[in-house]
Amino acid sequence: MSFPTVKLADVAPAKALKRKVTDTSELVWHLNLDQVESQTGRVLKEMIAPISEAGNSTHWFDERHVLYSKLRPYLNKVVLPEKEGIATTELVPMLPDPERLDRKYLAHYLRSEGFVSWVSSQVAGAKMPRVAMKVFWDHEIPLPPLAEQKRIAAILDKADALRRKRQQAIELADQFMHSVFLDMFGDPVTNSKGWNELPLSEGVASIESGWSANGDSAPASGEQLGVLKISSVTSGVFQAAENKAVEVSSVPANKKLLKPRAGDLIFSRANTRELVAATALVDKDYDNLFLPDKLWRIKTNEKLLSEYLHYLLKHPKMRDRLTSQATGTSGSMLNISKKKFEETLAFFPLVSEQEKFAKIFFHVNKMHELNRKKAEGIEGLFLSLSQRAFSGQL
Repeated sequence: MSFPTVKLADVAPAKALKRKVTDTSELVWHLNLDQVESQTGRVLKEMIAPISEAGNSTHWFDERHVLYSKLRPYLNKVVLPEKEGIATTELVPMLPDPERLDRKYLAHYLRSEGFVSWVSSQVAGAKMPRVAMKVFWDHEIPLPPLAEQKRIAAILDKADALRRKRQQAIELADQFMHSVFLDMFGDPVTNSKGWNELPLSEGVASIESGWSANGDSAPASGEQLGVLKISSVTSGVFQAAENKAVEVSSVPANKKLLKPRAGDLIFSRANTRELVAATALVDKDYDNLFLPDKLWRIKTNEKLLSEYLHYLLKHPKMRDRLTSQATGTSGSMLNISKKKFEETLAFFPLVSEQEKFAKIFFHVNKMHELNRKKAEGIEGLFLSLSQRAFSGQL
């Protein structure tokens, strides 16, 4: 069964809350894009401040709205606010007609894989890509009866709750390892435990960068090779599926490809400010994948274990130290040079202590991998349900 469709502009136009302000010192919720988690729309930090601190490029919203980020739509930032506040104008205040469109149904649709894929192709601007809003408002959303919308939203809510619980288990494991790291080695900047402080070059045997081939949007399959995307490491866990298919025939015969191997430490030397310097450890050998030039493979020597270096580089203060040395005038893309990376000071704990940490990491990582596989299964279920829901098959 297929549903009738209707333009977004007709059922969820942009209508900010008209709010009379009598006291500019009143404390209210201020919402910016950097406070919104990608893919989930979860608000990471709620900032309460006087109304007077709101800039000119803001608008009011309340619990009737769906806030949609028109900037970098591939980040999939869709917020369902539960109270009144002030938001950046980058978050479009969509106001669903309550007699025709369920708010939660709309949010699930805007977050769906099919819509995100489509809207990501409807952008303008290289450095700050935004949705072409004329095209956005003309987009037609499937519109079943309101009762059916609520049924679909309830099913997707339950599936999403399962997905988030599994993700929370993964995050808790990572938080545990960060706590272990701090307990064993202390703060990586203040060096409260007095470890030897040396340039990273003292513990690095080699740094190799790959080759950025032109690839398809889809990941490699069959006999194809796949060039890794930067997103393969940005989560802190190696994501092999984040690659672009490359035909073997398009690779020069003399081109040496850098293929990820078990235990390799992969480092993102170029990305946006919030994502540059991300690292991930490769879980196994991948013969059909290779690194692009924006990813490094770092090999350590006997002074540093890769498990220790991975968590050292993941620490926010260490990442701040690295990114402060990055070049690039635009916030959209920063670059860390090998020279600056190697010159960066870091503390070098006793190898025996690093080995203890590596053992703990090994055991926690086994549980982490189990959780990740379950999470992938739940994610697949959610995507399948979402696809079926909006095509009238749920």
